[in-house]
Amino acid sequence: MRGSKKLRMGYTTGSCAAAAARGAAFMLLSGKEIQEVKIHTPKGIVLNLELLDIRRSAEKVSCAVRKDGGDDPDVTDKALIYAEVTFGTEEGIVIDGGFGVGRVTKPGLDQPVGNAAINHVPRQMIRENVEEIQKKLDDFRALQVIISVPEGEELAKHTFNPRLGITGGISILGTSGIVVPMSEEALISTIRVEMEMRKAQGDRVLLVTPGNYGQDFLKTYPWVRADHSVKCSNYVGKTLEFVAELGFDAILFVAHLGKFVKVSGGIMNTHSHEADCRAELLTAQAVRAGADLALAKKLLETGTTEEAVQILKEAGCLKETMEKVTEKIAFYMNYHIEGRVQTEAIVFSSNEGLLGETPGAGELLERLREQEEKENRKE
Repeated sequence: MRGSKKLRMGYTTGSCAAAAARGAAFMLLSGKEIQEVKIHTPKGIVLNLELLDIRRSAEKVSCAVRKDGGDDPDVTDKALIYAEVTFGTEEGIVIDGGFGVGRVTKPGLDQPVGNAAINHVPRQMIRENVEEIQKKLDDFRALQVIISVPEGEELAKHTFNPRLGITGGISILGTSGIVVPMSEEALISTIRVEMEMRKAQGDRVLLVTPGNYGQDFLKTYPWVRADHSVKCSNYVGKTLEFVAELGFDAILFVAHLGKFVKVSGGIMNTHSHEADCRAELLTAQAVRAGADLALAKKLLETGTTEEAVQILKEAGCLKETMEKVTEKIAFYMNYHIEGRVQTEAIVFSSNEGLLGETPGAGELLERLREQEEKENRKE
């Protein structure tokens, strides 16, 4: 439920690929045309899916299933996921990606470097559905299954794939076969995947920004490659937990004050729906830094942290306030993961640039420089 509305589930690109492969395999081996297939998803839900754009010959059959993301649509919603099944030259069932399906170019992902970005659960679904057709028709000739997405190359530009090192198209995804309308879970999962990839690249210090503002500010450090950082969105707490679980030595956040002042109050999900007390938290730290009642009242009336920063600057207590803010940020990050990993942060504003940093941030910047140099030597 979202509000009072019951949300409609959808199905994954993996389910689409498996259904299209099942339909194409049946038509190739039986010589009969069908308009719909039924598949069982890993979640236990049965899907009856329409087959579109059917193209048949004696040697190959191609058909498509249209992706439906339900009430949690992503960029792949309504895209056609194609499967072409041909008689193979290798024994068994060979699964690969065609046009619009990405290729893995970096280690640490679900598939090894060089493979099509068809994750292991969709691969298993495709294989099982084709095998079921072979058994049903008692025809075990070798088959090749090629999954393609005509719009995939363009759609991929609006996904995490370019950052993950997946080139040329989208990924065929899904662990349950069903899209549950809960995009927060999907985003958190993607954050972890990015982190796993950085770990596989050999990173010991993880560089994290909440979003595009942080990515832009990284240009302050010309030797830092923004594509080697991870975007955590609002999920500071989850990111900290993953860093500890994955065995990194340290994490450095580079974040706008409007996002990270919330962390100074122990708020680990910075979405405005969770908590929006930026003015109150900044005012509290300003008072700790010596602000009087009049200044505190003025700060509480601000609508943005950029406005508050200008007021603090004019009052001559910006530096002292930011020292208190970063002190509390350091405390709550460390507290959240019980000191298991070194946690540091750099905080900035759009107008004033660097505002403050936690005590060990400079050290981590130097370690990141060394990490970049090491990776450059490998390249």
